[in-house]
Amino acid sequence: MAKLSYTRDELMSDHDYSTPHVVSGTRLHGGFLANGSYQPPRALVREPAMDAWEAALRSRGGAPFSASADLLDGARIPNAEQQLVLMRNGLTQGFWNTLTIIGKIEARGRFLSELPIPDLQAAIVEDISTMAIGHLDKGLLDAHGIDEGGQPDLGIGGHDAMWFALRDLAFGPDAFPDVEPEANIGRDEAGGTRFLSEIAQEIENTFSFLANLLIIEFRAEIGFAETQAILRTPDLFSDRRAKAEEAAEIVERIRTDELIHVRSLNLYLGELRSVTLRTLDGGTVSGAELVDRFWDGMVQWATVEQPALAAKRSIAVVQERISKHPEADRVLVEFNAAA
Repeated sequence: MAKLSYTRDELMSDHDYSTPHVVSGTRLHGGFLANGSYQPPRALVREPAMDAWEAALRSRGGAPFSASADLLDGARIPNAEQQLVLMRNGLTQGFWNTLTIIGKIEARGRFLSELPIPDLQAAIVEDISTMAIGHLDKGLLDAHGIDEGGQPDLGIGGHDAMWFALRDLAFGPDAFPDVEPEANIGRDEAGGTRFLSEIAQEIENTFSFLANLLIIEFRAEIGFAETQAILRTPDLFSDRRAKAEEAAEIVERIRTDELIHVRSLNLYLGELRSVTLRTLDGGTVSGAELVDRFWDGMVQWATVEQPALAAKRSIAVVQERISKHPEADRVLVEFNAAA
């Protein structure tokens, strides 16, 4: 029978790397195996554990949550082609800002390793000790958070440092003034609206956190692919072409790391759908009913409400930037044509 219970040390364990992951003198997480392939961090046991938990979930008649980045296939402003128009006309700061903001958002992800998890077992009828959701506070969220924000106390960078490193490869250090991301990139639920009022607030918060994080991962994946396409465009970064190609390869390593994040979040939500939760009035409710209800609201926000708000903000910033170009009218026409 496959192993289904793990210790924190097991879930945090690394492969035996042949070569460390170092870029421009900065030690980054993960490393390279003897065959030269990049190996993500903390995956020696974490990935086989995911295999075992997924198989156990299917054996109980469940399945990992069925959602992918295809959900967010709407237009982005600027899209990759519009970004190319801007950069070919010397308006490169927007792309530099994007790389910087992504790095700072990744750094925020380190909070996952410090996030208090409520007693899910007390709220769930079934035994979750051999499920992934029973290991959220036993290494899984620690691993995810450190993947994003690194281990600065050990001098090892995570995705935050990887984004800053690849940005500086493409542009050179300190190409533009520093920039900060929005305070909140998930759905704002600070107003206290309850979507799952039949269960305790702290348990709903866990549903919200996992669903928001999955949407953020989907949005990131689309942006990462566009970033690689821009970095690999032959007529850009002409004086740093080889470094831009290296930068694109670092993005590929980040995308490889992120596969386990999306996989794990789909697994957590799939497990939550498979269990029964205790309600505040002493009854029970299907986890599938709760997850699906909450997810439907998230999808409405992520595919309709949030893109409209983001587009409005982005177009204003881009138009203001284009207006300072000596051939602003021409650039704006080209930009709009690439929509």
